[in-house]
Amino acid sequence: MTRAALLVLADGRFPAGGHAHSGGAEAAVKAGRITGASGLESFCRGRLHTAGLVSAGLAAAAALGMDPAELDAAADARTPSPALRGVARRLGRQLMRAARVTWPSAELDALARQFPKGAHQPVVLGVAARAAGLGAEDAAYCSVYEGVSGPATATVRLLSLDPFDATGVVARLAPEMDLVVGRAVEAARRAVHDGVDVLPAASAPLLEIGAEGHAGWAVRLFAS
Repeated sequence: MTRAALLVLADGRFPAGGHAHSGGAEAAVKAGRITGASGLESFCRGRLHTAGLVSAGLAAAAALGMDPAELDAAADARTPSPALRGVARRLGRQLMRAARVTWPSAELDALARQFPKGAHQPVVLGVAARAAGLGAEDAAYCSVYEGVSGPATATVRLLSLDPFDATGVVARLAPEMDLVVGRAVEAARRAVHDGVDVLPAASAPLLEIGAEGHAGWAVRLFAS
């Protein structure tokens, strides 16, 4: 294993498609829930402990070698919004393309054949981390970091927020990212023996509702 692989996988310039998505920030900005750095921090904190925890648990479980098809079904069950399910699969498909070129793997090839239209992004992330020689904790860290840094970067564009302020938000949330990763990995290790039902299933209703509304906008800056 090389930790440098984690830097490659978590790099915002890795061509996995995340730059085109705001993680719900665009809808939150329009609704007035994000108007500056303080609102962004509250939004990212809520996202981290709900959708972020769920995604990190799925990614960690996939990195541990659990059945990707079973994890994909678990991801569907934890994503009530059809719009968000579609986003997760599109992002999964794009990540799959990048990962198969970067870390050729029989497991990635098999997953691509099984889900030609894309598996859920956290599931692909975990399998990609495994192909890169990384572990469950690495996959979970990559997931939570992306879940916070994506909305922060998007808000810089949406509100012309000072990039230093946006980066400060991400840095202040680092201790909470550690906590979420710990919870996610612990649940994933239990799931290896007890099944997917023990994986986190935290709810974020405003993210789901916002995603459904956002999908119907005629003009938008981000795909989600």
